[in-house]
Amino acid sequence: MAALCLAALVPMFTFTGAAVGIHASGLRGVVMQGPTRPVCRANDPCEAPARGVLLQFSRAGKIVAQVKTTQTGKYSVKLRAGSYAVKVPRRRVGTGLTPRVVRVLRGRIAEIDFHLDTGIQ
Repeated sequence: MAALCLAALVPMFTFTGAAVGIHASGLRGVVMQGPTRPVCRANDPCEAPARGVLLQFSRAGKIVAQVKTTQTGKYSVKLRAGSYAVKVPRRRVGTGLTPRVVRVLRGRIAEIDFHLDTGIQ
């Protein structure tokens, strides 16, 4: 009898696990930094991927997630629905990261790209 009940529950757990994956929320995108040199020319890129940069996502002043960018500046983070302040810790030069606030919608992985000002003038 116990084996029969367990066999009946296995499909329910499998379905529940699949449903959770469908409703994931969060963000993904690329972090670019620039300018990369004092003088930028029209046909010469003046920004580059921000490699190995730590992004911190916080709500109500508390850090709830952090992620490091890849060698190509890409990031991906799972977050609950809501608004988050985003910053790069220990960065003092330039105006910082933009946008500074992001909104995560329930059940969606949004594409948000960031720009990190290097302060080069």
